[in-house]
Amino acid sequence: MEPETNRDLRLLLAAIDAAPPVDAADVFADELAKAIGATEVAFLIADFSGGALVRLAHAGNGSVTRVRGHETAQRVPLAGSGHERALRLQRVVLADDPAQVRLFAPVTNRGEAIGILELLLPEPPDERVVDYVASVAKAFALVVIANRRHTDLFAWGQRSVPLSLAAEIQHRLLPGSFTCQAGQFTLAGWVEPAGEIGGDTFDYSLDRDLLHLSMTDAMGHSVAAAVLATLLVGSLRNTRRRGLALAEQARAANEALLAHAGEAQFVTGQLARVDLLTGAAQIVNAGHPPPWRLRAGRVAPVDLHADPPFGLLADTEYAVQKLPLQPGDRLVFVTDGVLDRNAADAAAILASTADQHPRDMVQQLTQAVLRATGGQLRDDATVLCFDWYGGPPRDRTPRTPDSWAPRAGT
Repeated sequence: MEPETNRDLRLLLAAIDAAPPVDAADVFADELAKAIGATEVAFLIADFSGGALVRLAHAGNGSVTRVRGHETAQRVPLAGSGHERALRLQRVVLADDPAQVRLFAPVTNRGEAIGILELLLPEPPDERVVDYVASVAKAFALVVIANRRHTDLFAWGQRSVPLSLAAEIQHRLLPGSFTCQAGQFTLAGWVEPAGEIGGDTFDYSLDRDLLHLSMTDAMGHSVAAAVLATLLVGSLRNTRRRGLALAEQARAANEALLAHAGEAQFVTGQLARVDLLTGAAQIVNAGHPPPWRLRAGRVAPVDLHADPPFGLLADTEYAVQKLPLQPGDRLVFVTDGVLDRNAADAAAILASTADQHPRDMVQQLTQAVLRATGGQLRDDATVLCFDWYGGPPRDRTPRTPDSWAPRAGT
């Protein structure tokens, strides 16, 4: 059955809009199945682990791993699957299975891998059906983003392992999307938590002419570190949203910790800002390990002066330093959990993953740290990868591994 593209998409979105937020995925699946004659349509949401998807449903079978009221969740490993290929390639993929026709469509928004639509069809699809599925999968990403504000269903689905109180607080401090693709840059971050949460965070915000980046590492572990991180991130977001300059943001964060944190509690961190009109970048370094820069195939730490951590000394004046950027640069911000003496050689991994999308690169690096430490992290391992293409502000162009060339500068 060939869909009447515009009409079907309007009906699809109208049906979802009329449904309760908790039913959005089910209504979408039902309406999409009707539009193209699919036998089955399922939504699999990305697991917090980064290495699996979770199939959300109502009625389970022997493979269902979790139940919450009427909801069920089945964990589906990504490695080597059609789901993984669809997410990595950012396009619809047909399963290599002669017994059935199964499509995997990535549900993504600005590079964020939200999940996968899995469709079982009675016959091989033509190009028009494939294009239609790709379009509705992109539309469904916006449906998920809008409806997860109103229900815990999607957040519950992503948790194949229950979160501790400290981890719950830490997740609330992270940006709503871990990936952002734009015309001049792409960025992606990841936090791999230790057994006792260490208070790591990263953040970003895109204005019309400015990109704001930050990475912080609160001292200590568990709830105490998460509360300390809450103070700092709250201060940074407050001053950023008030339009204060980097030095003022840093000063206010230092004063907030001195006023409200316990004695000798502190947070290391970096605040960066990129002027999208000129390409000029600035950074404040509060006692944090320097970022790494990959330029023309060479990996080296960025030479930065280190001021005291936030919350350590009163009346600290934080230096705003130049952060030289050239088109094709990749900057990688890390916390000390990545640089643990038992961890993998970060510089070698950055060089070997030079052509990977930042979303894949941060996963590769944190997985390497896990392998090197035997899965026993002593501190959170957090990575923020920033690829700079340069040029004037412009619309983004979706990229795939075949066309992905962040070093080329455009």
